[in-house]
Amino acid sequence: MSHGFISAAYIVAALLFIASLAGLSKQETAKQGNWFGIVGMAIALVTTIIDPRVSNVFVIIVAMVIGSGIGLRLADKVEMTEMPELVAILHSFVGLAAVLVGFNSYFDAEHGLALTAVQQTAMNIHLTEIFLGIFIGAVTFTGSIVAFGKLRGIINSSALMLPHRHKMNLAAVVISLLLMIYFVQHSGDDSALFLMTVIALVFGWHLVASIGGADMPVVVSMLNSYSGWAAAAAGFMLSNDLLIITGALVGSSGAILSYIMCKAMNRSFISVIAGGFGTDVIVDTDVDYGEHREVQAETVADLLRTAKSVVIAPGYGMAVAQAQYPVYEMTQQLINKGIDVRFAIHPVAGRLPGHMNVLLAEAKVPYDIVLGMDEINEDFPETDVVLVIGANDTVNPAASEDPNSPIAGMPVLEVWNAKEVVVFKRSMNTGYAGVQNPLFFKDNTQMLFGDAKETTEQIFRAL
Repeated sequence: MSHGFISAAYIVAALLFIASLAGLSKQETAKQGNWFGIVGMAIALVTTIIDPRVSNVFVIIVAMVIGSGIGLRLADKVEMTEMPELVAILHSFVGLAAVLVGFNSYFDAEHGLALTAVQQTAMNIHLTEIFLGIFIGAVTFTGSIVAFGKLRGIINSSALMLPHRHKMNLAAVVISLLLMIYFVQHSGDDSALFLMTVIALVFGWHLVASIGGADMPVVVSMLNSYSGWAAAAAGFMLSNDLLIITGALVGSSGAILSYIMCKAMNRSFISVIAGGFGTDVIVDTDVDYGEHREVQAETVADLLRTAKSVVIAPGYGMAVAQAQYPVYEMTQQLINKGIDVRFAIHPVAGRLPGHMNVLLAEAKVPYDIVLGMDEINEDFPETDVVLVIGANDTVNPAASEDPNSPIAGMPVLEVWNAKEVVVFKRSMNTGYAGVQNPLFFKDNTQMLFGDAKETTEQIFRAL
């Protein structure tokens, strides 16, 4: 197979990956975008296998068959509520692959030999690629495992508050930089590379462990970016143009998404990396918000019957209860009665970007009635009833009303401006950020306690 044909196939795959990202940017074209990505990856795999420079094809095919079997099993078994931790653990695989590729490239390189000035320059560049690839891969590997553990509930979601944690992180970066200089100047030194790997593994673990659970959506996006740069570094080490392009696409898109999410929470990327919500703020737990009002499903149904406009604000609680299906049935019932129904989606609702959108699409909720925060916030004063289903921090008025709140300044869904608000919750416990929500105690808010799926079904039957 000619090198020109392989390069052309890689270009086609790269274009398909770009088309995939473009398709995934909108709900209406997301399915098409997925197919572009699948076809592009298929072309990339087949082209790599038939490349004359690739040996041990049988071993590669066996590994692909095993990996495909595991992937199909996970895709069939994993619930949508478990998707965030699945994405996190997949990022760890990319990081580990970059580490293994880096060590393989290091042992395969002819370092330590007498080289010409040009050859030595090329070798120094290659050693830098190896060092950076292993560093980024190791950080991604352990960081992703910690993120998986926090999302899964295996690891405490609160931020790990070690003394001088910021100085420790800075020291890890500075020492790694000095080790890289030493590593390159000595034409590849085993001890420097191994020491950096250990530091990077610990650094990745501590970096994510120090971030609170409320920032996990941004962390997953950030790790997605890291995995992309790790893949790009592996591409440089393997002289594989497609891997470089793909890694750059993933790395840059992940970084952009992280920025968008941080902007949605009114937080800088550096503040997220430095720690989670409330790590530097003392929360006053003695504030008297008054008494909340409790309501039953039948009363909510009566309230909805007399409404002209209804907005539903879903959160992670809806995902846990798998209430998206009865929510869709209830929505259809309201629409059939001539009631205007729309959904309000906060950019960081759930534990993964677009989590709520995917759940609603899975339940066949029409795309055109699912609106973002910026599109619907101005409409709440004209809304008769807002149903907050499993959301908490994303509808917390303290973000705009309490400058001392840990989430002060975070843009939220201003549901309290509606005429009536009904909050579906299991209890009066705080949200993922650990901050009390004054919305629950406002005069126009009523609390509907219980499992979101069961209470929604009760409302549907009453309607």
